[in-house]
Amino acid sequence: MARVSPTLEGFRAALRRPLFTFAEISWRWTIGATSWALVVYGFFEYLNTLPVSKRDGALLASRQPALVGRAIAHIFRGSMNRAVLAALCAALALSLSWIVAASIGRAATVRALVDYFREKFADEIPSGGSEHDASAEPNRKTGYFFSLIGLNFLRVALVLAALLALLGAAILTGFASSKANPQPGLVFVLFLPAAALICSIWSMLSWLLSFAGVFAVRDGEAALGAISAAVDFCRDRTGAVFAVSTWTGLAHFVAFSIASTSVSLPLAFAQVVPLRLVLAVIILGTLAYFAVVDWLYMARLAGYVCILEMPEAVATSELLPSVPPQGPFAARSPVQATIDTDELILSDLPSPAGG
Repeated sequence: MARVSPTLEGFRAALRRPLFTFAEISWRWTIGATSWALVVYGFFEYLNTLPVSKRDGALLASRQPALVGRAIAHIFRGSMNRAVLAALCAALALSLSWIVAASIGRAATVRALVDYFREKFADEIPSGGSEHDASAEPNRKTGYFFSLIGLNFLRVALVLAALLALLGAAILTGFASSKANPQPGLVFVLFLPAAALICSIWSMLSWLLSFAGVFAVRDGEAALGAISAAVDFCRDRTGAVFAVSTWTGLAHFVAFSIASTSVSLPLAFAQVVPLRLVLAVIILGTLAYFAVVDWLYMARLAGYVCILEMPEAVATSELLPSVPPQGPFAARSPVQATIDTDELILSDLPSPAGG
């Protein structure tokens, strides 16, 4: 039976079914646009509420750093608490919106991918169709949406935990420096590996929670059951999961390199090209990069679903069958698996002289 590459099948599914990517882009970009609009609107509204007296205006007009700093401190005095409270309320609202939107989007994409690969393997590999007869249709339990809500809530809580861990690391490493003996370089050297470790742990756990959503939709697992199923699957199929993640990660790196070059080139012509044109090119290049990233994410998700839905006969076909000998050696008997104790060259007794 022909071998199936989950990585290639993931890219092929993303190419043949662009609606999968459009569905992913729709909810991601909707949340992103809402977040940016809320941040920009809140920022300008906050600036409009700041009182600027004639004295502050005079200090700002002086263009003296000390006087300007004093005026800014007086303007923001007493209003920072309101800004922090408003930012917390906005972050809470956006987090709840993201949890709901991500749950709806993940449910739609995973169900579509499961149906796609089950239909594909049923058509192209007839012998594997019997392996999915017991579960020919995805589990349509109504509780999988609440499982996705729980998993996405854990992802938001994980982000908050990572931010608190970074803050704690900054505080702890700050003890290495004092007012009497300031050592900012040492603080930075100590903080950098701690931040890298925190970000790595956050990235792995966030990936695991995201991958667990596949089992929540496909098998109707609860949140904790989906996490356990994801861990067991990664342990059993480590090579296939690692291959899909590696190739899509390399493609993401290439896309990032191309996008960085494409965005930095217009900046070199900022002196001779209108600024609006430069900004338009940068914005379009950034949006194109985000679209490619979403497409790669869908290809990776399709690769994971392909591994899950791959028939057992295909998954175990990596061992090549033995080929019978041909030619002048075809008539010979098979190689003897045991050792002939009567063979003199294998004997531990000395042979007779002249033998």
